[in-house]
Amino acid sequence: MDGSGTSMLTWFVVMFFFIFLYPRLMLAQLIYKLEQSAAKMESMSRAAQRLIRKRIGKKDKKISEKIRNYMEFFVVSPSDLDPYGIVKRIDTVVRQMEDKFKFFTNELVGNKSQKLKQQINYGLRAGMSVHQIAKIVRHNVEMIKKFKNLQLAIILQMQLPLIEKIAKSELLGTESFVNAWPVGDSIGPLVASSFMNKSKDIAEDIVMDEVVIEGRTCFVLKAKGPGPRLGRIDEAIKKIIKKHKISRIITIDAASKLEGEKSGTVAEGVGFAMGGFHQRELIENIVLPRKIPLDSVAIKVGSEEAIEPMKLTIFKALPKAQKLVKEIVKRSVKGSKIIIVGVGNSSGTPNTKRGIKDVEKLVKRVRQIVKKREKPKKQGILPLQASNKALKSLLCLNN
Repeated sequence: MDGSGTSMLTWFVVMFFFIFLYPRLMLAQLIYKLEQSAAKMESMSRAAQRLIRKRIGKKDKKISEKIRNYMEFFVVSPSDLDPYGIVKRIDTVVRQMEDKFKFFTNELVGNKSQKLKQQINYGLRAGMSVHQIAKIVRHNVEMIKKFKNLQLAIILQMQLPLIEKIAKSELLGTESFVNAWPVGDSIGPLVASSFMNKSKDIAEDIVMDEVVIEGRTCFVLKAKGPGPRLGRIDEAIKKIIKKHKISRIITIDAASKLEGEKSGTVAEGVGFAMGGFHQRELIENIVLPRKIPLDSVAIKVGSEEAIEPMKLTIFKALPKAQKLVKEIVKRSVKGSKIIIVGVGNSSGTPNTKRGIKDVEKLVKRVRQIVKKREKPKKQGILPLQASNKALKSLLCLNN
């Protein structure tokens, strides 16, 4: 066989390899990597469940089984085929969901403190998120294996870095909630508490203080801390507006930053700054017909930072946000009445300004623990196996 014949044969072999064998080899490699990622996220789900069980403090197979069962909890949203009244229907379902979580928590915790119940309540919610992510990834991996679908494998591989980041943040959020540590989303309630001298209950899981800022009477609202709560801000605002003529409402909330923006950046806007999908609509139905000006103060945080333990850069936004709130208050006539709302999860936040320094200490210590955990990763040690002594000392500090 001459040289041209050998070259032709080699060309056919290479083409056969790339057309028939290479896609199979590539799929096998992708499935191997995807299997590892799925197993990693399943281990995160189990780690979240262990965190909840350890915080409850009971080494009981029944408790572990109940936690596993609760991970499968789901909520069916109301039909929007007829959109009229959809917000009220969603609100009804959300209230039923809240009742169900309270039932789950009471079953797990029993007669222990209300603070611990709140921690387990929100720990379960974050743990469920980790579990659902793990299930979805596993579902897609099994579909790829079943149908030998290379295109789906490539799509999933491209999305996995983002998915893993979200799963990791939810796992850290589970730990934050069961220990009542401040998270990124707690910056709104923290700013509100920095204006409060004393607090009283005004609505479900909402506390209020009436203070004078720059010569204006301000009703400062936040979810009750230091346990994780969101509360019914709509009910609190409705009560205040019924009794007082409000000239302005100021909301303070964590807002998702764009890549390239610095965490802790403070920005001003208009509108009722609040996440979720029904409370804001209920509040706007009360406020907008009365033409009450709505001002908002946003503290920029990453989408993952919102549920992770609060970073010092986010905590340091506190004085900037305070200053901006005061500037907005000044825009109203002296003697007028204003509502200031710290929107977000109250985890780790006090109900008055007296606890702000303790929060700063807690934020610094938690960040040290998180950083220490990242070092053993390089040696193949799971993050949750590290810094046990530091975690115990921090739990003592927080309790």
